[in-house]
Amino acid sequence: MTSIGLDAAKLRADRLFQRKRLVAFGIPAGIIAYLVYIFFAFNLPGLAQRANMDNAVTLISDSWSHKVHVTRDNRSGEISYAVEGERKGRYPEGLRPEWVTGDEIITIDLGGNYIVRYLPQNQTEIEIPNFPLIQVRAEGRSLVTNLPDSLPNWISASNRRIGITTPEGRITLTGSRTEVFNYFPGWELFWFTLDSPYHGQSFASIFFGDRLDPSRSNISGALFDWWNNAMWRHKDVAWAIGETLLMAFLGTMGAAIIALPLGFLAAKRFSPIMLLRAATRRIFDFVRGVDALIWTVVLARAFGPGPLTGALAILITDTGTFGKIFSEALENVDQKQIEGVSSTGAKPLQRYRFGVIPQLVPILLAQILYFLESNTRSATIIGAITGGGIGLLLTQAIQTQKDWEEVAYYITLIIGMVMFMDWLSGWLRGQLIGRKD
Repeated sequence: MTSIGLDAAKLRADRLFQRKRLVAFGIPAGIIAYLVYIFFAFNLPGLAQRANMDNAVTLISDSWSHKVHVTRDNRSGEISYAVEGERKGRYPEGLRPEWVTGDEIITIDLGGNYIVRYLPQNQTEIEIPNFPLIQVRAEGRSLVTNLPDSLPNWISASNRRIGITTPEGRITLTGSRTEVFNYFPGWELFWFTLDSPYHGQSFASIFFGDRLDPSRSNISGALFDWWNNAMWRHKDVAWAIGETLLMAFLGTMGAAIIALPLGFLAAKRFSPIMLLRAATRRIFDFVRGVDALIWTVVLARAFGPGPLTGALAILITDTGTFGKIFSEALENVDQKQIEGVSSTGAKPLQRYRFGVIPQLVPILLAQILYFLESNTRSATIIGAITGGGIGLLLTQAIQTQKDWEEVAYYITLIIGMVMFMDWLSGWLRGQLIGRKD
């Protein structure tokens, strides 16, 4: 090799190494630049400043615990006791929590030497360890208090509202009412409400003990009261989960049925007319290019809310996706199997049935089952928009801003539903397609 050839080869090698060094430096530099852009574009420092960790702690604690409200109406003087402050969770007449005592002066022992007293004439006393006695009196819409001007961060006060957050509970005072929240672990009244004869009874006494309700047996009565629980709405939740699964099933299967014949029209090997093939593909691009949530909003305006609207939104979006997948699968079928069927004198429809469809079945079933599992999650969000399914109940619970244990309950059910669909789709895939060792 001449010196000129060696010089040219060396120059090419140097250029190659230089490009590799630039790439090795450029990719990490580009990633770092992108992260810096995100840091400023999304204003992460401002987001960190706006974050309220106290609210986060309250939200998390509300998800695994419940509150018992002791409320005094400052206008009528009536005192009520209720779980989560709901009428459905009110204590029956003559009953109250054991940590509330007194008649003329109501003493609320929150534990840890935190004491609240409801005094006559709309007066309230609050004892907090290592803090002066707090006295508040409601006068019309205003509050008169002995709080100092400089307050700790766990007290917020104005002449209209005072909020006190302690490790044992919270106290809220306004001109119209005074309310104490006492926290306890667990989802109270999940099984039976306070008006049920089975509330507070052990499972052993229900199943093996004496009859608690003379008009019905323990087991049937307990099942009826649990199923019709007014606070946790187990019957409505079960119906909502059924609606969510129905939306996912109808949308996925309907899309697969529609997309299969359209897939033949979009496949070059089975649709020689270029105009028809191009038009079918553009239809697939259009319906899958618009997200299912957008179709949900459009269809809800056209047909009104309901589970069927959600199923149609899933059907339209998945028709485009399935059509593209099926048409690409049709482009890659084995021609020899089709020729073998043709050699028997089969007609065109029979060639498709016995030469093409058997090759597509594993792909079709695998994709359909995967999308059925995925659409179970999508149907939850779609249901929140269309007014159906477990998504609607979850949205309603979030909007109340008070019953976060119900939010945790619904999220747990959604996760369980998705896990079940994942197991079911895997089992069906193994039964219909078979498994490879």
